[in-house]
Amino acid sequence: MTLAVVHSRALDGLQAPEVQVEVHLANGLPSFTLVGLADTEVKEARERVRAALQSSGLAFPNNRRITVNLAPADLPKESGRFDLPIAIGILAAAGEIDAALLERHEFAGELSLAGELRPVRGALALGLAQRRSGTGRTLVLPERSAAEAARVPDLDIRAAKHLLDVVQALRPGDDAVPLPRARPSEDTLLVQHPDLLDVRGQSAAKRVLEIAAAGAHSLLMIGPPGTGKSMLAQRLPGLLPPMSDDEALGSAALQSLAPRGFDPSHWRVRQVRSPHHTSSAIALVGGGSPPKPGEISLAHAGVLFLDELPEFPRSALEALREPLETGKVTISRAGRQAAYPARFQLVAAMNPCPCGFLGAFAATGRDCRCTPDAVARYQGRLSGPLLDRIDLQVEVPAVKADELLGQPDGESSAAVAARVAEARERQRLRQGKANAELEAGELAQHAVLEAAADQLLRTAAQRLGWSGRSLHRALKVARTVADLAGSERIASQHVAEALQYRRGLPTG
Repeated sequence: MTLAVVHSRALDGLQAPEVQVEVHLANGLPSFTLVGLADTEVKEARERVRAALQSSGLAFPNNRRITVNLAPADLPKESGRFDLPIAIGILAAAGEIDAALLERHEFAGELSLAGELRPVRGALALGLAQRRSGTGRTLVLPERSAAEAARVPDLDIRAAKHLLDVVQALRPGDDAVPLPRARPSEDTLLVQHPDLLDVRGQSAAKRVLEIAAAGAHSLLMIGPPGTGKSMLAQRLPGLLPPMSDDEALGSAALQSLAPRGFDPSHWRVRQVRSPHHTSSAIALVGGGSPPKPGEISLAHAGVLFLDELPEFPRSALEALREPLETGKVTISRAGRQAAYPARFQLVAAMNPCPCGFLGAFAATGRDCRCTPDAVARYQGRLSGPLLDRIDLQVEVPAVKADELLGQPDGESSAAVAARVAEARERQRLRQGKANAELEAGELAQHAVLEAAADQLLRTAAQRLGWSGRSLHRALKVARTVADLAGSERIASQHVAEALQYRRGLPTG
């Protein structure tokens, strides 16, 4: 046989479209031609494949004209993932292996010059795409990549260390030696989150943190330096419930696209991303060519903590507006487009003014010397539309010395997390998702107000000049407060508490 077709997959964002690697051997001047919109890494496969076959003691058709086509031709191909399918295709076209078995398999893997298989980026995305395709093919991957993709249920994934392992499995008849079935790594990291008891005072801020965890709400904390804003943010992950299967797979698939790849020990561990305030808009939302996920997507199903929020570039902050609303981000470039999920929980912290001590004289003895114009310019770095999308906005005041040096007060993270888990379970049974994810059309069904609560919310929205978005977000917060109280309907006290957390930035 002079023509062989091997199935593989490219990587296009979180999608992994199928690629057919067509290998043709013909008489003529010896050559090795690779076509099909391949980038430099893919074209370099010619030398890797040639050396790997010869180093493994396998025949390379040096006297033949070799043409490799990666179809479809208009789909960009990148990385060394096509090394293995190209090598298998050459051997099948030369009659060295059973070409009939190729239809039942998909291959991906980078080859070393000695024929060893190296892991590929995005193995989980490959597995998810293979499951969605419903082809029922066996996915053959390098050992480490196979262990990563094996977390996708209902897939037949085989692990290989060397090119010869794959060749032996594809030998005709009884000569075949099956590849071992891949198993996911069981080394899961045991994360010890800091305890909420470590934070002295700040009872109001602790309550808001509980509400944020219970409803997956975004949160902005405003206060002088050293009041515990970062400490509170670090304790939010310890209040969140365990990840669902879909959340864990989605998060891990995105991590597998990052340069460092997916760490198996972080399976079912919520990501906490804390980019520096010098980060660009591309670093936050993603970009490049081909488009790569940014911090907001890498924080999917986890927490994105932005400290010193006004110090971030304005363009970077404005780029957060759409993902906060929709839970996804679409990155468009001239030749390519990629969509990534970005259902992250935003926690931000900021000082009330440039010097940081606005309104802190009573507790610290330090007076703010910023002019009203300076305060207005500093706070004006956060646009109204961005603030409109942050559910909870709370002041974190300075704490007096006797409180800081006193005994721990409040509740432990474990006690608060138990209430949060109960509230999340109510939401799951009622609507199948967290309150923060409710669409406007779903509020009438799932956020039912008592008559007095309805009047209170209407009056507050009218007096404060709220937008429709602000009104809906306050209603979602009130729904969460009611869930924490175990109430099916939203009462006046639940609305009153929710109103306290959208009072805006302090001005003096």
